[in-house]
Amino acid sequence: MLVVWGQNTSSQVQDKTVITGKITSNNFDLEGVYVINAQTEAMTVTDAAGGFSILANVGETLVFSSIQFKEKRVLLTADNFSDLNFTVKLNMVMHQLQEVVVRNYNGINAETLGIVPYGQKTYTQAERKLRTATALNPEGSSPTDGRLEAGGSISADPLFNFMSGRTAMLKKELAVEKKEAFMKLLEKMFSLEHFVDRLKIPLEYVKGFEYYAVENDKFTVVLNSKNKTSTEFLLAELATKYKEMIASEIK
Repeated sequence: MLVVWGQNTSSQVQDKTVITGKITSNNFDLEGVYVINAQTEAMTVTDAAGGFSILANVGETLVFSSIQFKEKRVLLTADNFSDLNFTVKLNMVMHQLQEVVVRNYNGINAETLGIVPYGQKTYTQAERKLRTATALNPEGSSPTDGRLEAGGSISADPLFNFMSGRTAMLKKELAVEKKEAFMKLLEKMFSLEHFVDRLKIPLEYVKGFEYYAVENDKFTVVLNSKNKTSTEFLLAELATKYKEMIASEIK
């Protein structure tokens, strides 16, 4: 009986034919899709191009299964075995959200989470670089008042940075950063049309006028206060002087 069973099993395997094909989809990720013969439970996976080969027979069903695709069953016919371009179209699984909840987390920051103390001064990137380069004791000093703590040591880095010119370079970098911040604030407060139509600054000179304005220390103090009325009043005065400069250059 065992011999007869073995012969029958061997005959069934020999009757199988390798069918080759590929899957297609709107999704470019075609690799790793399971291809299973539902009758024999033989299994393979698709390659990067979506191609596959598996033992099967006419009348058997191939099951295509993957996380990103809907399951599909294909009943094999004789034409499928003779088709050199046997392809199976798979549809992607669409996950539709039932509800989207938008919450405002503006109140959550490093202070409210207890990461840093309340009221601690914050530094820009340029300010941090300069502070690190000039701190006598960057590791032992207090982050708030700069005093030496017990066990702190004085660093020689500030002297080296001063002698090498790095401190002066970092101060210039900080000044440029502040000017750029004032420029952004000015452009946020007043539109391009305000400069051209209200202040009568020629369009090609607007950017130059903005640089001219933020170079004025009195103006940057008013600008930083974010008082639009005072800023606009002083900006008009600077615009008059700037137009006089333009006129003299043209002559």
